[in-house]
Amino acid sequence: MRFVATLTTLALALSPLPALASSCAEQIGTIERRLDSAGAVEIAGLKAGHSLQAGSPRGVQGARLDAPSDPDLISTANRVAAARTLIIRASDEDQRGDQRACENTMTEAKGMIGALP
Repeated sequence: MRFVATLTTLALALSPLPALASSCAEQIGTIERRLDSAGAVEIAGLKAGHSLQAGSPRGVQGARLDAPSDPDLISTANRVAAARTLIIRASDEDQRGDQRACENTMTEAKGMIGALP
């Protein structure tokens, strides 16, 4: 009887468990929604395979009309495209389990996006 209990415990310990969402995966989802927002579409246009996200309960109700005070924060279509590429790279890093690289890539992607309208 003890052998069966030990065998069962060993089988449970070695069985694959469902993967939990990482903090990086949550960041990726947030930035993907931001890149599919009305502000990003205004800057870069709606890309094939993407849908416009609307109605976020935490979203801003209206776009700011004044330009950002930091010129590096001005969004352009090229910067949004580069951010999309970085998101793909961050997803790969997250799937490999490289949290540090994923977080660094996400920080770079956020900087590329800048201040969307």
